[in-house]
Amino acid sequence: MSMLVERLKREHGLLVDTLNKVKELGVGSREGQQKLLSAKIGLLAHLKAEDGQLYPALYQEAKNNEALRRTVEAFARDMETVSKDALHFLRSMRTEAPAWNLRRTLAACMRSSARESAKKKRACTPSTIS
Repeated sequence: MSMLVERLKREHGLLVDTLNKVKELGVGSREGQQKLLSAKIGLLAHLKAEDGQLYPALYQEAKNNEALRRTVEAFARDMETVSKDALHFLRSMRTEAPAWNLRRTLAACMRSSARESAKKKRACTPSTIS
């Protein structure tokens, strides 16, 4: 499983690099939109690997460890919310004005995701982040 974790960590870095490139190119530019699509495709593949490989392995390890099982379940619930918000955020980038800081907005979106889902459902878009 350590090879999988290392691969997922590398993918995290690639996704961050791609989003930084979007910021550099400008979200509204053709090149920025192409990079954004690349980030979305990369994120979808990454999430598929987590769902298909990481979580099943973690749940297998947690079969005989109640504390680990609760931790894995809590983490999986949080990641489901974060994943949904991140994908919604990437979709919203095609329709909203790019006059905001991409890194700050995405980071705020991901930080607030679990908090907001506990209170009420709120879409995570540039216009909903202060």
